[in-house]
Amino acid sequence: MDFSCCDSTIWRDALSSYQSRLESLQKPNLLELDEFYRIQLPKLLHQRNPNPHITKPELSQLMQWKLSRGMWRPRLMGFVSSLDDSLVESASRKAFESLPDVSRAVSELTVLKGVGPATASAVLAAFAPDVAPFMSDEAMVAVLGHSKDYSLKQYLAFTEKLQSKAKELSIEGCHLTPSDLERALWSASIGAKSRASSKDPTDSKGISTRTSKKRKRKP
Repeated sequence: MDFSCCDSTIWRDALSSYQSRLESLQKPNLLELDEFYRIQLPKLLHQRNPNPHITKPELSQLMQWKLSRGMWRPRLMGFVSSLDDSLVESASRKAFESLPDVSRAVSELTVLKGVGPATASAVLAAFAPDVAPFMSDEAMVAVLGHSKDYSLKQYLAFTEKLQSKAKELSIEGCHLTPSDLERALWSASIGAKSRASSKDPTDSKGISTRTSKKRKRKP
């Protein structure tokens, strides 16, 4: 999807296609994992106010969601399984307390083995979708032109651009969070790949995607 697009209708259309794009992947348990991540987990986190935190089992499910929606890397699941429950809760509590300082929040989470900026972004997005979007490959390509560098520096640049785009669209009365925009970009990318694989030349209301070269994923 063209990130420079200022047409709120196109963004909303892409977001509304999110569920169907998930279904099109036909991955085991992905729909259930996505419902947990987007609907159940945020409620659980906020129910723990004034000391919100994520538990180790929840982090494990979040990791399953992340890897199922993207590229499966079983080694990361092993890292999460080896974490101490109290350390997960302590690190996430400090991270949530750090918001809206995204840089500090990510740093608090990446002390956990197997949790890099990408996984940390997923944790933060579940708690504060209006502040910290998930750093997916597809959205990174659309926003920054590549998905090779999963460093904190790149995540901060990515987050700033999505926050700015959300504010820009809000002027038109389109109230979408940075996390909504990430899902819209992901949805548009998956849709474009699907059309390309089926050799369907049909474009979708101005949506376009850019592809990136394969690279080794960081957690």
